[in-house]
Amino acid sequence: MSSQENSSDDNVNINNQETNQENLFQNIGQIVDNDDVKPTEIESYCVNCGENGITKLLLTKIPHWRDIVIMSFDCKHCGFNNNEVQFAGVISEKGSVYTCTIDDKQDLDRQLVKSETASIKIKEIDLEIPATTKRGHLTTVEGIISSIVEDLSADQPVRKEMDEINYEKIEVIIQKLKSYLENKEPFTIIVDDPAGNSYIESLCVTTSDPKLHVRHYFRTRDMDISLGLTVPDDQQDSTQTTDDGDNDVPEVMIFPENCSHCNAPSETKMHVLNIPHFKEVIIMATTCDVCGYKSNEVKSGGCISPLGKKITLKIEDLDDMSRDILKSETCGLSIPEAELELTSGTLGGRFTTVEGLLKQIHDELEEKVPFINGDSVNNERKVVFQKFMDKLNSVISGEVLPVTLILDDPLDNSYLQNPYAPDPDPNMTIEHYERTWEQNEFLGLNDIVLDNYNESNNENNENDESNSNSPNDVL
Repeated sequence: MSSQENSSDDNVNINNQETNQENLFQNIGQIVDNDDVKPTEIESYCVNCGENGITKLLLTKIPHWRDIVIMSFDCKHCGFNNNEVQFAGVISEKGSVYTCTIDDKQDLDRQLVKSETASIKIKEIDLEIPATTKRGHLTTVEGIISSIVEDLSADQPVRKEMDEINYEKIEVIIQKLKSYLENKEPFTIIVDDPAGNSYIESLCVTTSDPKLHVRHYFRTRDMDISLGLTVPDDQQDSTQTTDDGDNDVPEVMIFPENCSHCNAPSETKMHVLNIPHFKEVIIMATTCDVCGYKSNEVKSGGCISPLGKKITLKIEDLDDMSRDILKSETCGLSIPEAELELTSGTLGGRFTTVEGLLKQIHDELEEKVPFINGDSVNNERKVVFQKFMDKLNSVISGEVLPVTLILDDPLDNSYLQNPYAPDPDPNMTIEHYERTWEQNEFLGLNDIVLDNYNESNNENNENDESNSNSPNDVL
């Protein structure tokens, strides 16, 4: 058989695998419309009575988000039933924290996905449900609160007889949770998932939800180990130079690590670049030869700027769309004509063109905004989202021009190319401003001591010594 025939056979196999994957994981709406698709039933052991029950498995996907496996167990002998959600995809590159303020019935109806690695916290009553106590759930905020009430109430009769003090404390929490379910007072729910596989539904399709805050973070070494990821013991050797007296930065530095998608050994390359008329930046890129996964990130070098910066560009033609743009991870972006608004932290750091950045935003929204398709989605929200995507496409293609692009970076780490440099750009304005106390607090700058550090450190040591010798400690 010739090599061409072999390659064609390989392509057929790959196409068959992709088709099978799509057939296995269909959208929830497609499964409901197709009467021929039924859950897989497996006879399994009942942990409650010891008899055999039935476990039903349904392979489906939440549109624009994740492939999931919905499992439901029912025992006809004792009536015990249970359900669980597991994720069929890969662990995300970063962990995520969803913080949502709940103050009306609509907020209680927000859909919530909790993976088995996520913890849930109710801020006002300092109640935390660790990741190991609850399995994966596809439910609503009201459903998760109701399940917590049900779990806490289960042992209350026995607890009242055996430990009345703890019974009273838990009863106060139960009544508080019930008041939340009745919308008598607002509360804040926090879902923290190191695997990045949990989600709280946003009720604002085209703009940021004022009640929902999403933060992504890099996992610690202990978190990676707890998730079963392979972590290299030492990654410092590849970053050190061979000559201690040589201060020159090498063109490209290489760090060995494991791919966040398939966990195979891969490499991250880092390069220090000096952008003319701006500052020094660090570009990092990761490529996996096994699964083909690629990612890139840009971070600013040097010190923290004393002022924030706001860049406003009037995009009049397609030439403006080809301008280079450096968007830092602290930069917010908005286009009022397209009703587009990105908060700081969205997309991370990017070094691309204006057109490339807008296409990345479009792709991220199309792939990762869940609960937009399916039977449970409000048709009005679906129409609003599609209208917004059409506007964004019109801006990218140049059909709707001019538009205004606004970059707001409190750390002044973002850059937009000026083709007239060093002369000013007639279509671009740059404003510098003082950061607010809230912005400095969010960036962690309020607690940094820069002046008289040694003196303040000595004062703290003296205070610690005086406190340790106080009469109360001796007594």
